[in-house]
This record gives sequence, structure tokens and C-alpha cells, in this order.
Amino acid sequence: MAINPDSSTGARIVGKGSETAAGPGPYIMAARTLDGDRVFSLDNEEIGKIKDIMLDVERRRVAYAVMSSGGFLGIGDKLLALPWAALTLDTTRKCFVLNVASERVKTAPGFDKDHWPSMADVGWATTLNEYYGTRAHWERDPTELPRR
Repeated sequence: MAINPDSSTGARIVGKGSETAAGPGPYIMAARTLDGDRVFSLDNEEIGKIKDIMLDVERRRVAYAVMSSGGFLGIGDKLLALPWAALTLDTTRKCFVLNVASERVKTAPGFDKDHWPSMADVGWATTLNEYYGTRAHWERDPTELPRR
């Protein structure tokens, strides 16, 4: 079962914060600086790497991170959409931690590079958020200020 103690829909940040980040991070970062970051499960198993960060342009929010898992040099890898709220950025270890155990990730709905799901489909997004135990990115109050 997914566990997310934070009720916000953004990724949490743990670690030494700005002490370990170059530039304006970790609260404001260029998406490309996170590409390739390793992703660990709650039970500390490396489960993949961040491949893309998907923006909901209309709502001006990060919607999902796409994680590449398995495969070799991008061949045969499984892609998984991870709700942004299911991730915690660990600035000390320079990685993300997903809010579920590695066994749950192994059975997670995924897709391949030639057959992406319609990430704008509310039904698909709702099912995905339920799987990871998170609130959808569009459910947060747009006037809510980020927590620090």
C-alpha cells in the first residue's frame, strides 16, 4: 500500500537542502537537472531513473515524472509515470525516493517508449494516483503556497 504523509501534491524535499544544491535549488530547479536522477523505493532498492518530467501546462504544475526501469542502454526498459506527489527529493543523496516498496513498483502499470498513455486523461490519472496513494496534481488549491 502506498504511504504519503504529506497532503500536498508536490514532491517533498529532504536532506541538507541548499547546502548541497548548486544555484537556486532545491526549491526552484531546472527540470533537466533532475533528468537521470536515480529513484529508490521505500525499502531502499534502486528502481530506476528519471527520464522526463511532465508539465500540466494549463494548470501550471508538474504532473508526473516518467521513470525508466530495467532494460539496458534504453533498450527493453519499462517506463512508469510517477505522480509528482509520490516522490521525495533527497538533496543529500541526490536522488528521489518513491513512496512505495519495490515489490509494488514491479507490478505497477507501465508503458513502452512507443506507446505512451494519454496522460491528460482524467480516468488514467485518477487510477495512477490511486495506485500510489496520492492526490492528483489538479486537486490542490492553486492559491496554496508551497511549504518549506
